[in-house]
Amino acid sequence: MPELLKDKAFLASLVRERMTVLTIGLDTDIRKIPSFLQSDVLAFNKAIIDATRDVCIAYKPNFAFYEAMGTKGWDILEKTIAYIGDQHFIIADAKRGDIGNTSGMYAKAIFDEMGCDAITVSPYMGHDSVKPFYREGKWVIVLALTSNEGSTDFQKQELSGGQKLYEQVMRTTASWGDHNNTMFVLGATHPSEVRACRAAYPDYFFLIHGVGAQGGDLDAICAAGLNQDGGLLINASRSILYASSGTDFAEKAREEAVNINDVIKPHLGGGSSIPYIP
Repeated sequence: MPELLKDKAFLASLVRERMTVLTIGLDTDIRKIPSFLQSDVLAFNKAIIDATRDVCIAYKPNFAFYEAMGTKGWDILEKTIAYIGDQHFIIADAKRGDIGNTSGMYAKAIFDEMGCDAITVSPYMGHDSVKPFYREGKWVIVLALTSNEGSTDFQKQELSGGQKLYEQVMRTTASWGDHNNTMFVLGATHPSEVRACRAAYPDYFFLIHGVGAQGGDLDAICAAGLNQDGGLLINASRSILYASSGTDFAEKAREEAVNINDVIKPHLGGGSSIPYIP
């Protein structure tokens, strides 16, 4: 069976069908999951995925949380990605970016071996560190204006002519691909900048971090960034994964995802919440 093409049309169809742009970050921290599952991270991930499949369009495993467990963690990561399946967009939150032949090997690992649909990349080393990630049917998600406190150290620095560094990054990297294979990471803590980026890049998808634990305003981001295709992948991680430390952790994770969707849906023209069916 040929591999499902997870292109822009695929993303737009998921948004329409599920009336959400929610992306669930699988930043599974063994220190925070319920104590009775701390020896079985894969079981935790599977339960979260099973409880949320129909209320999100993407999952975003954060590679660092699995790499920290050594070879066992890599095995869990591979099995988690396989378990997600082909009805969601799968983002490798790996933040790679190195000289060309090294980036090519990262691309082989994450796309060919792991089967992810997209990867987050750091463009700091320039075009030859990013272009190896461009593969047919795959996506490159470029770090542009992130949600963390330190984003102001470099990303908002003003260049000659008044342009900010992140704006230059977006303009340059956009020329390496197009809106069918390139996305940008933008922070929910910068709603006015998200609005300006939407005006400058009307047809691009943005991966939005910083809603929830980092204080981003979900309503403001939806108003600033949604487009005719949805155009956003709004990530939530900790608020969903750790909604409960009890045996009801999966049900509570779903409840939190539904609560987020209840804010998103009116911006997409959607209606009521989706019930939980265990």
